[in-house]
Amino acid sequence: MNRIEEQYRGLLGTLLENSIEKEDRTGTGTLSVFGRQIRHNMQDGFPLLTTKEMAIKSIMTELKWFLRGDTNIKYLVDNNCNIWNGDAYKNFLKNSVPHDRQETMKEFIEQIKTDDEFARKWGELGPIYGKQWRSWTEYYTEKFNGGNPIIVERTADQIENLINGLKSNPNSRRHMVNAWNVGELDGMTLPPCHYGFQCYVADGKLSLMWNQRSVDTFLGLPFNIASYGALLLILCEETGYEPGDLIGNLGDVHLYKNHIEQSITLVERDTLPLPKLNITNSDILNGEFDYELIDYNPHPTIKAPLSN
Repeated sequence: MNRIEEQYRGLLGTLLENSIEKEDRTGTGTLSVFGRQIRHNMQDGFPLLTTKEMAIKSIMTELKWFLRGDTNIKYLVDNNCNIWNGDAYKNFLKNSVPHDRQETMKEFIEQIKTDDEFARKWGELGPIYGKQWRSWTEYYTEKFNGGNPIIVERTADQIENLINGLKSNPNSRRHMVNAWNVGELDGMTLPPCHYGFQCYVADGKLSLMWNQRSVDTFLGLPFNIASYGALLLILCEETGYEPGDLIGNLGDVHLYKNHIEQSITLVERDTLPLPKLNITNSDILNGEFDYELIDYNPHPTIKAPLSN
């Protein structure tokens, strides 16, 4: 049963046939619709597209990076995950003085690999996902009689709080993790596209629903589906629950105009049986886990350019 991929193909079909044209920050142009939902029963298999081969190692590396609380591309680059390279390079070109700039992104990434000081400065993306998941910062003011107000900083580990809550109070309606920290958006290289998720426990099963403001349907959404599916399985490994439903609430669902031909190719392919993903040796608070992808036999990959 592969209902999730039928839903995904349906989204692509809607974008190709019944959408509006919208300009976007990248200058590429999009076909867009607003407000959609996808739902997958995790008992039907791991939600990894079969109509094109997906880079499972990059998906898992990025998820580990989030869970570690990391916001520097050095870890990703060292593990051959290149999905954030363009954002870091764009930030470098915008903010470095001219004589510091590398001529190409290839040279920039090579310096990230080999120069730790350069990597610390220019590999940093600001307080994006990992920082918010593991060290959300709140600022508040304390006032004292006869003294000046003092700004107090307090942090919260949302992933640790989530796990503790799922174990101690499964019926709570507060199993939430949020990446949209309004006070820190200006410091982020890219504000979060998938900005929060909520967990729900019923009948011994754990379900997860994520919310996404901006959805790159051809390249990004399959990545997001698989990443949150893996996160759900990791949380189940940590808490002892069985996996339930994976749900995505999608805001601006768009197809970049330079992905149209690739999307047509994909929707013409038959869906295949979903694989299975086994998670073992999970140490979620250190961003570590082992995984095994079983019976994944997809159609060939379909290359498409990334719009930054």
